[in-house]
Amino acid sequence: MPPDATVSLASKVYTVSELTASVRRTLENSIGQVSVEGEISNYRMQSSGHQYFTLKDAKAQLACVWFAGRASGQRSVPLSEGMAVQVRGLLTVFDAQGKYQVNVQSVQASGAGLLQARFEALKRRLQEEGLFDRERKRPLPYCPATVALVTSPTGSVVQDMLKVLGRRAPWVRVLVYPVRVQGQSAAGEIAEAVRFLNRESGVTLPKMDVMIVGRGGGSVEDLWSFNEEVVARAIFESAIPVVSAVGHETDFTIADFVADHRAPTPSVAAEMVVPDGAVLERQVGVQGDRIEGLVQGRMAQWGQRLDFLERSALFREPRARLAEAAQRVEVRGEGLSRAVVGALVFLGRRVENLAASVRAHRPDQVLALRRQQIEAVAARLQRVVVAGVGTQAQELERLRQKLVLLSPEGTLDRGYSIALKRDGTVIRSVAEVREGTEIVTRLRDGRVVSVVPHKV
Repeated sequence: MPPDATVSLASKVYTVSELTASVRRTLENSIGQVSVEGEISNYRMQSSGHQYFTLKDAKAQLACVWFAGRASGQRSVPLSEGMAVQVRGLLTVFDAQGKYQVNVQSVQASGAGLLQARFEALKRRLQEEGLFDRERKRPLPYCPATVALVTSPTGSVVQDMLKVLGRRAPWVRVLVYPVRVQGQSAAGEIAEAVRFLNRESGVTLPKMDVMIVGRGGGSVEDLWSFNEEVVARAIFESAIPVVSAVGHETDFTIADFVADHRAPTPSVAAEMVVPDGAVLERQVGVQGDRIEGLVQGRMAQWGQRLDFLERSALFREPRARLAEAAQRVEVRGEGLSRAVVGALVFLGRRVENLAASVRAHRPDQVLALRRQQIEAVAARLQRVVVAGVGTQAQELERLRQKLVLLSPEGTLDRGYSIALKRDGTVIRSVAEVREGTEIVTRLRDGRVVSVVPHKV
């Protein structure tokens, strides 16, 4: 631009629109068509088909727009975040925002992009080491007492998670560990937060049941801290189950692959780690009703059992029941005696057979050996029989004593008496006697006859 033009511009007062239009004409006329190489960032595809993105390198950024009409002939080059490309287009100014941009006319891919290449390389290496293995991922506790949040202390993300946790599980203790989630030192802070919470859990801090590591959405560069190896290894080494909640549902980071669980958003992560209190309350009510029904049913069952026992023969006719028991004891005693006798007879015959066999084989050595065997068997048999008979005798004596103790005579011996009518029936109630009734009182050593003078 000539020097006099600079003076002319400085001396004139422009409106914003006039100055912007002048700059636009200057760029389009002086520079015009350009070819620029860089890495795509902040890529957006609108429903109209227009594509907006930023072309950047290590030091600068340049806004670009690729209108649908011009891009229709180049559909073979789909654009994506982190892709390295060469674009050709017109350098101009977007009047509404007063910023310069390139109206793209053609795009040529020039590589996978530095960030994308770093991402894929680290992902492959960590996957080969087993950091993504599904077998090592742990389930979340059903009802945690303490939840740790590793995120930025400012912004809507932490507030959204606190609101969800407070609404669903107000009893849960929440500990927020504030970190930077983007920038040069963010990855180190996130990794140290994860290690610190593991180190101090249950020591200087309450025991952590689950940890959410995350942030809100952003560009690839904004989310890059969660793609750093130091963060991935800290999550992998964590003894506390970790939920990764980075960006939006379409954003994936290395932290997502290493964590025990991935949530599409931080709010969903908060819903994942705690149960819904309202649902728990309903479940407790249902279980309480079920337990109450079971207790009532069991009480009714035992009540019926008691009624049955009260009506049973054991309560109504104890003497008859004792007689039946005594009879069973006698039958078992007779059977035992027959069994012992039968065993003795069998063994006696066996001895006789052995003796006959010995007599049939005359050699002295065989005879002496058989004699010793017979004597040993006889001694063993005698011990077994004596022991068996003694045990059975002790059992019979125990049963006899029990029968004596439970019999009416035993009751009389302990100082009790039985009131009988003249015909021998037992008097069970005052209502069965009246004035002048003869009563026979049976005692341990005899009977006493008395007459009821009058009823009290």
